[in-house]
Amino acid sequence: MTEKEKMLAGELYDPNDEQLKKFRIKAHKLCKRYNDCDEDDPEREKILDELLPSRGKGVFLQGPVYFDYGVFTSLGENFYANFNFTVLDVCRVSIGDNVFVGPNVSVLTPKHPLVFEERNVYIGAGGQYTDREYGAPVKIGNNCWIAGNVTILAGAEIGDGCVIGAGAVVAGKIPDNSLAYGVPCKRVRGITEADRMIKNNKR
Repeated sequence: MTEKEKMLAGELYDPNDEQLKKFRIKAHKLCKRYNDCDEDDPEREKILDELLPSRGKGVFLQGPVYFDYGVFTSLGENFYANFNFTVLDVCRVSIGDNVFVGPNVSVLTPKHPLVFEERNVYIGAGGQYTDREYGAPVKIGNNCWIAGNVTILAGAEIGDGCVIGAGAVVAGKIPDNSLAYGVPCKRVRGITEADRMIKNNKR
């Protein structure tokens, strides 16, 4: 297996692999170009065509944005992210349709060994310093609202129709139609008809 294949499979891999470095450098340069554009600059869409080829219609990233690879992230239709959206996509990140993300949200798929001898920097096969990493994919369903300063960790799954409260750290599975928050993030209750604002004249 190549280091890229190991990485996407969630196995220990060498992040200093030449192929992976080229992917990352390209993504980081594209992020910089995107962040340097005005938000009404048509060049931004061309940059996203390279950075995030797996995205639906109506995607809007306020910027600045930060992706490790970009090409391992898929965004559904009408996705919106506010300032400082950060995605470390060493494993697949899949986000559904009509998902809104507040400022300073991070999606972090990497993991590192707990035992320091396995985690510390070492000299790899190519004679360069490197370390060992692995990861797990993240999945966010359709019609979700992720509030500001939320951190979504490796292996997390957020079901359809969820609201994740500000500052939460999501490490596990959140069932469909849940209001969830806290550290660690937990389901507080379901979202019901009683929460409708227009129908219930709460506007």
